[in-house]
Amino acid sequence: MTAPGRRSSTFTRLLRHGFTDPSAAGRLLDLDDLAPLRDDAVLLDALGATADPDLALRGLVRLVEAQPPADRPALTTTLLAAKPFRDRLLGVLGASEALADHLARHPHDWQALVTYEAADLHPGVAEFERGLAEAVDPVTLRVAYRRCLLAIAARDVCGSADVAQTAAELADLATATLRAALRIATAAAPEDAARCRLAVIAMGKCGGNELNYVSDVDVIFVGEAADGTEEAQALQAATRLASHLMRICSETTVEGVIWPVDANLRPEGRNGPLVRTLSSHLAYYQRWAKTWEFQALLKARPVAGDAELGAAYVDAVSPLVWQAAERENFVPDVQKMRRRVVDNIPAGHVERELKLGPGGLRDVEFAVQLLQLVHGRSDAGLHSGTTLVALEALAAGGYVGRADAAQLDDAYRFLRAMEHRIQLYRLRRTHLVPEGEADLRRLGRSLGLRTDPVNELNREWKRHAAVVRRLHEKLFYRPLLDAVAQLAPGEIRLSPKAAGQRLEALGYADPAAALRHLEALSSGVSRKAAIQRTLLPVLLGWFADSADPDAGLLGFRKVSDALGKTPWYLRLLRDEGAAAENLARVLSAGRLAPDLLLRAPEAVAILGDPEGLKPRGQDHLEQEVLAAVGRAGGAEQAVAAARGVRRRELFRTAAADLIASYGTEDNPREADPGALVDRVGRAVTDLNAATIAGALRAAVRAEWGEELPTRFAVIGMGRFGGHELGYGSDADVLFVHEPREGVDEQEAAKAANRVVTEMRRLLQLPTADPPLLIDADLRPEGKSGPMVRTLKSYEAYYRRWSLVWESQALLRAEPMAGDRELGQRFVELVDPLRYPMEGLGEEAVREIRRLKARMETERLPRGADPTLHAKLGRGGLSDVEWTVQLLQMRHGWAEPGLRTTRTREALAAAHAAGLIGTEEAQTLDEAWVLATRVRNAVMLVRGRAGDTFPSEPRELAAVGRYLGYAPGHVGEMVDDYRRITRRARAVMEELFYGA
Repeated sequence: MTAPGRRSSTFTRLLRHGFTDPSAAGRLLDLDDLAPLRDDAVLLDALGATADPDLALRGLVRLVEAQPPADRPALTTTLLAAKPFRDRLLGVLGASEALADHLARHPHDWQALVTYEAADLHPGVAEFERGLAEAVDPVTLRVAYRRCLLAIAARDVCGSADVAQTAAELADLATATLRAALRIATAAAPEDAARCRLAVIAMGKCGGNELNYVSDVDVIFVGEAADGTEEAQALQAATRLASHLMRICSETTVEGVIWPVDANLRPEGRNGPLVRTLSSHLAYYQRWAKTWEFQALLKARPVAGDAELGAAYVDAVSPLVWQAAERENFVPDVQKMRRRVVDNIPAGHVERELKLGPGGLRDVEFAVQLLQLVHGRSDAGLHSGTTLVALEALAAGGYVGRADAAQLDDAYRFLRAMEHRIQLYRLRRTHLVPEGEADLRRLGRSLGLRTDPVNELNREWKRHAAVVRRLHEKLFYRPLLDAVAQLAPGEIRLSPKAAGQRLEALGYADPAAALRHLEALSSGVSRKAAIQRTLLPVLLGWFADSADPDAGLLGFRKVSDALGKTPWYLRLLRDEGAAAENLARVLSAGRLAPDLLLRAPEAVAILGDPEGLKPRGQDHLEQEVLAAVGRAGGAEQAVAAARGVRRRELFRTAAADLIASYGTEDNPREADPGALVDRVGRAVTDLNAATIAGALRAAVRAEWGEELPTRFAVIGMGRFGGHELGYGSDADVLFVHEPREGVDEQEAAKAANRVVTEMRRLLQLPTADPPLLIDADLRPEGKSGPMVRTLKSYEAYYRRWSLVWESQALLRAEPMAGDRELGQRFVELVDPLRYPMEGLGEEAVREIRRLKARMETERLPRGADPTLHAKLGRGGLSDVEWTVQLLQMRHGWAEPGLRTTRTREALAAAHAAGLIGTEEAQTLDEAWVLATRVRNAVMLVRGRAGDTFPSEPRELAAVGRYLGYAPGHVGEMVDDYRRITRRARAVMEELFYGA
């Protein structure tokens, strides 16, 4: 029985040596089987040096207990006498529960850790082949594989092999295992082996000599007929051998699995034949392969089977890999691949994802591979499948800055070491950092973090991930600046040709011009040039992520030329985190926003203000406009000031729309396209209303002073009245006036007409600011009728002559400027027309249907595709709006919610009232929002209004990016538009025509 004092002393010692459960550890040490070891201080020190002393001790007890009694002395004696063996064995037991399980099942395999000769320090394929030589079936192969894995893990945890050497050893063991599996498959079917030549090509991390402890082993199989065998028979035989090889490695047995063998990187993936001839592979790669397939072939390496055939395969495909950057679709493919693939990671895992998350291993690997593809065509020194070797070569060649490469190498090694130790614990395929305190403690200690393992681990992990995040983009762009900079003697730079190749690969259509812009922006020793050199690597990445990088860089140069001497500009971009990214998104997304910005570059300050992108309301804008008009000397100066406010607000609205549509690194893109449409519609309507109010005040002041002889109101119609204006919309209006008391009607009418004429002139004067076109064609009698009427004249006309289409147009009528009380009385006048008591009569319904049918046949532009015209095409704006407006006119008298000028509000009210089903309402709303966004996108991208998708590829791609489609998906965008609007048309025909 243990004395209390001794127990207390043991408890303290165990605690001091890193045990978290000293009581349990003390009981294990008191077991009879451990009597020879119990009092050995060196053993306790060795246990305390492991990643998890408790785990190591439990594993040691299981191993000793598993020994036949006669063999136990050999184990305990060796453990006490041989320090290298002791460190190896306990190191493995403290890091891997799975390998402890293996040792408990195969108690003599500890002897694999005893030898400590030079060859054991860094074994290669030959040594591993000898270790697997006696395996004759899947079970014995697994046992032999784990025995070899024991030795690799021992070197890893003891520090005699670094992370790169460990990854290479794991790849060499995989090579030996594939050869052993093929040997077993061949022995099982010698007649198949005689009919064919079969080569196994390693891909992925195995091909790159950088394998994990637990990973799929990616392979491609190449087969040829043996002499005297027909090709079809040979391929069938090779396929049987390859399939058997995969089963030998992948199937679950009493000894578990080795790892899955994955052949899905082959031509056509899982839909293609498992084995192809060399000529069949080449035919596919030359004709059908995508860019990612050539990226995958970077790591192709023959590892098993017919060595001559494997070498011939690599020799044949290698030139194709290094020509991939010259392929037609390389740029959009690269843009597509560069966007982080985190969408498929469950939301709760993103922050713990070591491989695919932001700042993860995939970021480093992808960056290195892309630079290899771009520059490897002219530099064979970059042709390595191993990430760290390739990174070193990129730095040596000047393709990556040396300091950046060193930081990235350090971060990659740390992240790979974390990945190795996470997988080693239970030999499971995972890239998630554990959450449990005990798991994090073991992981931290395994990486040498002993003072405060959990906090130190989290701190180091986040630091390295942040380095990767920061350098991931900088890696591409920093050397481009060095290419046009004055470097210190001896420093290596990209050649102009290499810089041009890189810019082309990143999507720049005119690399020579881009380099000139970079030189102009970053040359010199001024503070401005120094700040630009810091900003540009990041900005270039954001430009490259757009549909038109050249336009983004040119726009940035123009803005910088205009504002470069103002101290706040570069400070804003440098210090306001979001400002630089916001500017990059705005400058490279199309023509409208940059044009607006370049007319008054100081508006860039909006992009750095947290509140800057929020729209100003109509009251706020009208107050600002009227104040500016009041300060101006004359009508033209007054309206110039009002139009300047409008231009600034258009820029604010467009910038906010683009940034929300694209998203930024800190804020994902707006998920609700309807919210974006509503925001733009409200903002443009408000600023146009304020501008018209300013023009009205300016026109009145110029001739009459503070008061016009007649009360005057501007009524918004169409999209203006519906608060649904787009960037390129005219303002549809009606003008109404009412003579003031004692004023002659003719004098009042003349004054009202002169005001309208002057307002329209002022708003269309040729200036640097975009004009605001006022369209009054919806007035009574159309273009033939008077431009302005009194309220009584409107009343008389509508009572006697009004047509049904005029009542329909009045559904959108809403006062926008001028005398508010007069505007409200106009609304009260027209309410009975647009919401007739008891609804529309059948004759009126038939008339509306006739008008719509005639419009469909007559107004669609000649040659326009009716399936793609956003306004008048099938399921477009007109279809949805006429359907909603018919519901308003039939039921508005009874349903107050329908009495609105806004399409989406009326549609929602119709659904709430049970006039339209949920699915039908959603279908119409989705189509209306999409068609509106297409029109907005066309204006943003081209700088001029349009109702259909642009034909120029780069413009079409920019529309796609605005609508949320990744690069290369414009076909999907057009298909989606046709599908959504086709469904809307079907709903419209049922609800509107009664079909």
